[in-house]
Amino acid sequence: MKLSTEVMHRLCATPKSTLAKLLNLTASVRCYRLKRAAVADSSLRRIQLSAKLYALTALLLTVSIPEATAKNYSVDHLKLYAHSRILDYKEFQCFNKIITKESRWNYKAKNGSHYGLGQMKSQHYRDLDPFRMIDASLRYITIRYQTNCKAWAFHEKKGYY
Repeated sequence: MKLSTEVMHRLCATPKSTLAKLLNLTASVRCYRLKRAAVADSSLRRIQLSAKLYALTALLLTVSIPEATAKNYSVDHLKLYAHSRILDYKEFQCFNKIITKESRWNYKAKNGSHYGLGQMKSQHYRDLDPFRMIDASLRYITIRYQTNCKAWAFHEKKGYY
């Protein structure tokens, strides 16, 4: 019983169908074991079938694990991540003010040709996940202004950073 990759992908299409197929496969193995119990070589085949069943179960469980998606990003998680990168609370407050002013912590924010949390003018920045946007914004601020508070002071004076 060899399963091709294509068949495995079809089996794993949805979590509900995956569970139903797994239960059906388990019932089939149970039935097969009962039929073969009287035959002397059934132990070897049962072991081989069990190994395939365990491999299939492991594959189904790993495939059905949900990926992190954009809807899992919350403002609190993003702020917590930013604060983990900026240990000084005063510096974090300045960074928080900049990002709040620029995008209100909306990683999908767009203003003309500027994108994301830090409203950067880069296609690459637009395609980053929110945590990488925070890293990129911090890197930009550090290179250009040295500190977040200097960047905020510039922002208050000029209206951009």
